[in-house]
Amino acid sequence: MNQRNPRLLAAAATATSVAFVLLTSVAHADESTQGRRLPVRPGAFSLKVEPGLAVALSRPQSRLFELGGGQTVKGFWALNRYLDLGPSLTYLTLPAEASEAEAGTAWTFGASLRVKRPHDVPDFAISPWADLDLLYVRTDELNRPGFAGAVGLAVPVGRERIFWLGPFVRYLHIFQGTRDGFDDRDAKILSIGISLEVGSGVRREPYILPSTSEVRTVDRPVMSCPDRDADGAPDNVDRCPDAAGPMDNWGCPAYEKLIVKRDKLELKEKLYFAYDQATLQPESYPLLDEVVRALKDNKSFRVQVEGHSSSEGTPDHNQTLSEGRARAVLDYLAAHGIEKERLVSKGFASSVPIDTNETAAGRENNRRVEFVVNFIILDQGTPVK
Repeated sequence: MNQRNPRLLAAAATATSVAFVLLTSVAHADESTQGRRLPVRPGAFSLKVEPGLAVALSRPQSRLFELGGGQTVKGFWALNRYLDLGPSLTYLTLPAEASEAEAGTAWTFGASLRVKRPHDVPDFAISPWADLDLLYVRTDELNRPGFAGAVGLAVPVGRERIFWLGPFVRYLHIFQGTRDGFDDRDAKILSIGISLEVGSGVRREPYILPSTSEVRTVDRPVMSCPDRDADGAPDNVDRCPDAAGPMDNWGCPAYEKLIVKRDKLELKEKLYFAYDQATLQPESYPLLDEVVRALKDNKSFRVQVEGHSSSEGTPDHNQTLSEGRARAVLDYLAAHGIEKERLVSKGFASSVPIDTNETAAGRENNRRVEFVVNFIILDQGTPVK
């Protein structure tokens, strides 16, 4: 055998070892899949190719030929998770030692049985395997029987495990026939290389989302705002919580001569009194009648009637006049059905002016009667004469 053969064989073995280390790291990284893997289906097909270096182990071949190479192609059908069966085809060529001699070649055809670690295991993905081939061998013009045996490791490339890659070592034994004048010792050839397998991948159980058909009832406290008059305006914004009214009027009925505010009954018209007296004029009755209606609509209102005067006259006179006019308004409301417990009257004379007392118009504005709800400070009211 040529002295280059051991060196080439060592280089091939080193390259195979490096490839194995790299592929081992790929096998560890493959397990980030979703869904349980399912066992292989019988009949699943895979195709395998095995390029490699070849060397003769026995004489006379080891003396006649150098390190060569070969290619094996196999098709496998799965019998179960562990066993595969299929055809095998191999071509080998070994260069001759002598430059004038021809290279040795061999074709093999046969059947191969493989045992392997299942490809669908959920943990570490390397799959050791071993196979055995029963072969028909053709070398030059000779036809001979033979067999081959191999071991290897396969590592998946990618999470779907369609491609498997790894090193292998194969031993080929060719039985020699008896021929006069020829060396009839059996031929023994060793191949080392990388196998690549392509299959249908690993089936996985479909990932089913949890059923959403189940209806769950969750009891939650319902927060609602009271609405005593059921007019759609909650009591916390309803200025007339006891009388139904539209929301755009703050829940109050639409009165013609007054506006119900949160803190006040605001009169749109003046109340008229006899000059310098506490006597109501008939012109004031329609306005006060509407005040009566508003108070009957809103039973919760408690009203303070405030009387004011201008600065004309003495303070004592003005105080008496403002108190009398406020009392006159209170008496009118009480006479028309408003409970006296809901009414309070108070005179302020000219102590709370809303305008200047230096002009006639200002003094006219200061003579007024105001309706106060719930004792809250009021806006400006309607002047009185």
